[in-house]
Amino acid sequence: MSDPAPSAPEPARFPPGLHNAFLFAAFNALSFPIVCGSPMILYAKTLGASATVLGIITGMMPLLTVFQIPAASHIGRVGYRRFVYAGWGMRVMFIGGMAAVPLLSGVLDATARLSLMLMLLFAFNLSRGISSCAWLPWITTLVPEQVRGQYLGRDAACVNLASFAVIVMSAFALGEQPAPWQFTALYVFSAAMGATSLVFLKRIPDVAPPAEAQRDSGEPVPWLAISAHPPFRKLLRMNVAWALAVGGLGAFTTAWLKTEGGLSEGQVLLVTSAAYLGGLSSLWLLGPRLDRLGSRPMMLFCMTAWLLIAGGWMALAGRALQPTLPVLLALQFLMGLTSALVNMANVRLAMAIIPVMGRDHFFALFSVVGSLMMGLSPILWGVLIDSLRGLDVAWPGFALNRYSLFFALTGLVFVVTIGLCQRLEEPKAASMEALLRDILIESPQRVWVRLWPKA
Repeated sequence: MSDPAPSAPEPARFPPGLHNAFLFAAFNALSFPIVCGSPMILYAKTLGASATVLGIITGMMPLLTVFQIPAASHIGRVGYRRFVYAGWGMRVMFIGGMAAVPLLSGVLDATARLSLMLMLLFAFNLSRGISSCAWLPWITTLVPEQVRGQYLGRDAACVNLASFAVIVMSAFALGEQPAPWQFTALYVFSAAMGATSLVFLKRIPDVAPPAEAQRDSGEPVPWLAISAHPPFRKLLRMNVAWALAVGGLGAFTTAWLKTEGGLSEGQVLLVTSAAYLGGLSSLWLLGPRLDRLGSRPMMLFCMTAWLLIAGGWMALAGRALQPTLPVLLALQFLMGLTSALVNMANVRLAMAIIPVMGRDHFFALFSVVGSLMMGLSPILWGVLIDSLRGLDVAWPGFALNRYSLFFALTGLVFVVTIGLCQRLEEPKAASMEALLRDILIESPQRVWVRLWPKA
């Protein structure tokens, strides 16, 4: 009698309680877009903020992740959940402070209010930057490798759906010419949603950091050796180029829509909300292919799309293309879709190539390097835009001005990013051709077979 055939291994599943991570992501996304996104940019514009200041506001969050480098050494002693919870709790308090700033118009002038808001944003992003270094190691340890793409896709869907909802709500709340109390109401709502997210954060299953992370050897962290790990080094280089290219687009497309496009605050928010619909679409459009085909081809696909997006904005800024509502919505939708896919693929690839030994420090360096450039990028672009204020050269069919030049230069950086993306190491990844074949041929065939009437 022969031995029974071995049973197939159980498919990987999400651990119990992980649904709290999705609820945390959703409520957190009802909070942070107000203080880190278009509503804050528009409020700063009402106070007379220059492009350089808008760049500082946009870049502050990623820049302050630099504090993850010294903070990473304390994760093992404190624990993942406690570490994240402490920082997120402090963030909520600083949002409460932001709510008071617009009401001080009778006491402080516009410059003083802008300075106070910048100080509160600094404190908000500092607490966020320190505590977030424990998030990716926590999730990497908690979620099985086989379903990380699914997790990242669902997380992105929660974030983008909630962000879309809150930006649309903000558009109607602010209207055409918002009063200071309307911005205050938005910040109070942001603080309330941030406090609610903490309830679900505390319910996410905690896991113990690796044993070596819990021991303080007293020896310096070998940051140079970590950065020299070949697959990791290539990923860092790609992230630097990606951050330089995309870092200023959110702030300065918003600024262009307001100053050059002639849209009101509410109209700007409604147009930019399409980006979150694009991010939401990533879940069912291309997200499921991440675990099956890999991160590298997805990133190449998206970087190529971003090159076309930059070209579209350049044509708008150069007055070669009319800023009609369908064009603006299409560009914003594609920005959200491709950005969500790049972020998912990027994090998934990092999870795959980062070794278990020294994971906390690898992830800290991964976050800091990309974030530093993501923070410097809008500041550098803002200085460039301010320095080119008087530039306006009209040619037949195109105008060279500060914004059209900005979008052209970002397109050149995307070309470099595509080259660096091609060098990424991912052993199990499919080719770019396989991804395109799946999108253009195999997926329509599967849909057709499903819809074909059964005999």
